[in-house]
Amino acid sequence: MTAFSSLTGRLLVAMPGIDDDRFRHAVILICAHDDEHAMGLRLDQPAPGVNLSDVLKKLDTPVTDATSGQPVLIGGPMERERGFVLHTDDWANDDVTLAFGDGLAVTGTRDALAAMSDPEKGPRLSILVLGYAGWGEGQLEEELGENVWLTAEADPALIFDADYATKWSRALAGLGVDAARLSAQSGRA
Repeated sequence: MTAFSSLTGRLLVAMPGIDDDRFRHAVILICAHDDEHAMGLRLDQPAPGVNLSDVLKKLDTPVTDATSGQPVLIGGPMERERGFVLHTDDWANDDVTLAFGDGLAVTGTRDALAAMSDPEKGPRLSILVLGYAGWGEGQLEEELGENVWLTAEADPALIFDADYATKWSRALAGLGVDAARLSAQSGRA
């Protein structure tokens, strides 16, 4: 048996041969990982026809230039009606914010949405994500052993940028991997 190593604060980058279409070319930030479960937010899939301004208006929250037109991301297949604000840790609601990694945090409350609209008091960087990706006990470790995912350092420039179409290939490039040369086949030596 191998010792447990948490991936909290790291990126998962999908290999080309992933069997699940929901995760094809996915880049997922792991927000929590222990020996019983893992939870992450996908960073590269805008929700079609939904933007942050629309969500804020529905919740009677002010829309600012910073939030106007900003996309909302699909964080994963689980609980898509649930929203999470992924943000820098310079803003927090002490009761509900989960700080993790190097300078990152996630908050799942309405006050986090309001903070996104406040350039003076809110987080420096933030995105709204609907749903999440989750793994049960040992599931993520098994997928890693089957070469379903590569792991990478979490780069805030990649996490918060809006170039969603190239995020996967840029995450791979950060690992020194050319997406065009990566095989969908895996093997064991």
